[in-house]
Amino acid sequence: MAVYAVGDIQGCLAPLQCLLREVDFNPSQDTLWAVGDLVNRGPASLDTLRYLDTLGNACISVLGNHDLHLLAAAYDPKRLRKSDTLLPILQAPDRDRLLGNLRQRPLAHFDRTRGIIMTHAGVPPVWDTAETLQYAAEVEAVLRCDQQLPWFLDEMYGNEPARWSAELDGTRRLRVITNYLTRMRFCRADGTLDLKSKETPGNAPKGFAPWFTLPRRDPEVDIIFGHWAALEGQVDIAGIHALDTGCVWGNRLTLMNVDSGEKRHCDCHH
Repeated sequence: MAVYAVGDIQGCLAPLQCLLREVDFNPSQDTLWAVGDLVNRGPASLDTLRYLDTLGNACISVLGNHDLHLLAAAYDPKRLRKSDTLLPILQAPDRDRLLGNLRQRPLAHFDRTRGIIMTHAGVPPVWDTAETLQYAAEVEAVLRCDQQLPWFLDEMYGNEPARWSAELDGTRRLRVITNYLTRMRFCRADGTLDLKSKETPGNAPKGFAPWFTLPRRDPEVDIIFGHWAALEGQVDIAGIHALDTGCVWGNRLTLMNVDSGEKRHCDCHH
């Protein structure tokens, strides 16, 4: 029985299946963790969702910003951008089932036995593991509620508030939680986010740093994340595993054995 974690798939199904064949992945015995951004910009977003659903409980995925964007576009197609490749999902006969399954996926996954937490963008320095799971669950509850979901998706976009406070409520609270878990790259030690820069760590905005370089509340818990393609999977900090290696940009998809740390790569040529 093996557990593998894969970086941002973004509709690049062929490289994913290539990697799973290389490790003889068996869904009756093995488990695949996906760091989110399952869809968008790649050539096979619809088939990717369908394939991951066939894995059932053998696939544990957290939600990324592109996955949330898909849900938002499903409620208002005007939100679709020219670069999006989501229309086949929205027009598919099984769209309701696929979107319903997506809404059930969490924003954070914690393996207590292994001492590993996985989110799409990381864990802000102002939260410990228990807080991360608690706040993620607040957003998850809204995503799964038919009455609240349209309201949340209308209010989800935006960069403010840029800093967490336990006193936040309503839209502002849910938005900053979502931004931490699905969009974060640079921040300050007090949790203030810079959501504009997507550069490499060496080009951090003045006063900001990559979130994973700041002191952590739970340094004994490893973190698996994606989202930041500019890192190219390179983070030289023990216990921090960056898996987005820019597959959708023509680079490669990365699969990591969670227990051994061994990584495999598949080049992407679409």
